[in-house]
Amino acid sequence: MTKEEIIRKHKQYLFPAVTNYYTEPLVADHASGQHLWDIDGKKYLDFFGGILTVSVGHLNPRVNDKVKAQLTKLNHTSTIYPNETIVALAEKIANITPGKISQSFFTNSGTEANELAVQLARLHSGNFEVVALRHAYSGRSQMAQGLTGQHTWRKSLIGGQAGVVHALNPYCYRCPLNMTYPSCDVACAQDVDAVIQTTTSGSVAAFFAETIQGAGGFIVPPKEYFKIAFNIVKKYGGLFIADEVQTAWGRTGKHWWGIEHWEVTPDIITSAKGIANGAPIAVTATTPEIAASFKGITFSTFGGNPVSNVAAKATIELIEEDHLMENADVVGRYFRAGLEELKEKHPLIGDVRGMGLMQALELVRDRRTKEIAPQETNQFMDESRKRGLLVGKGGMMGNVIRIAPMLNTSKAEVDEALKIMDESLAAVAARSAVAAK
Repeated sequence: MTKEEIIRKHKQYLFPAVTNYYTEPLVADHASGQHLWDIDGKKYLDFFGGILTVSVGHLNPRVNDKVKAQLTKLNHTSTIYPNETIVALAEKIANITPGKISQSFFTNSGTEANELAVQLARLHSGNFEVVALRHAYSGRSQMAQGLTGQHTWRKSLIGGQAGVVHALNPYCYRCPLNMTYPSCDVACAQDVDAVIQTTTSGSVAAFFAETIQGAGGFIVPPKEYFKIAFNIVKKYGGLFIADEVQTAWGRTGKHWWGIEHWEVTPDIITSAKGIANGAPIAVTATTPEIAASFKGITFSTFGGNPVSNVAAKATIELIEEDHLMENADVVGRYFRAGLEELKEKHPLIGDVRGMGLMQALELVRDRRTKEIAPQETNQFMDESRKRGLLVGKGGMMGNVIRIAPMLNTSKAEVDEALKIMDESLAAVAARSAVAAK
């Protein structure tokens, strides 16, 4: 098909709510390593990886060779038949999860993983209400949309979601309490207590939070935040669920799990995306005691598919063998320094934040007032694409550039991306100057 046919049929046969980032849709054709090519043959440095999913390079042969071998042996059984691939992956995850977390349930997506986590917390605690955070994004199902704290992702949630309340999120750049860290004493975390006392029955099933808010704009909590929230939720009978759909597998540098930077051990961890370098699989992991709360019988037709299991285990092993958690830390710090230099040069950048190879730029029209710049954000997306760089965007107000290079990204590739971003920011500023005349 031609590009025009693909775009036309996409509009004709897919739901209109299926979105894309660009003014003119980018029609992907093939990819390899750190690069992706569109149907016109244009090459792009991919610094978003299918939304933090391609973690060790497109079509990495060390993952794909094992996938191909599995395809010739056993490609599907459902979970009703035990097989080597599912227990090998579950054992691998048990060996790298914090605390007593050692049992896994595999599904297809982060949405399903999050849904199961809430169900488990309710079964184990005997309570129903869940505290989530504003600006959060948790998936597409009714429960996951209910956990989500952004109106743009809740428009199909007719009637809301019973049993979910939202506390203030730790958005230091736009503090909802108009305070400044650290003199604020992390008042946003204390709000969890107030929310439980005023908007719930006083007993909760769980506190549910992304380690770093993803679609919310890579919002990073202060170092004290999760310890405070953890102690509060325990006081009211709840579990702590760490949503690691985007932040796991070394993405934030040094550790397998983002939450480990905050020195808190969750009761339940959910993850998906980068676990299998693009193969569809997700996991809900917890302690044997909590896992035993799920009564009766259950299964997942496609969760823990043998091919996806092999892709996941191969990806995890590659991250280990090539020390990619350390690379995410070292190259992430190098990248962060470059982004801070861009901030010094370009007034359009109001804030730089993130951890490891998960960095963001919040764009504003005025640093003093922090007026949002969604139009300029879209222009930056188009300008960087024009120059051969793919990044993401997010934030509830659509003014955050999300950048997530693959874990095996080099400093040279970071330099290339920074050069393109520098040129793109300059181009956006020039367009704004012309429009202002």
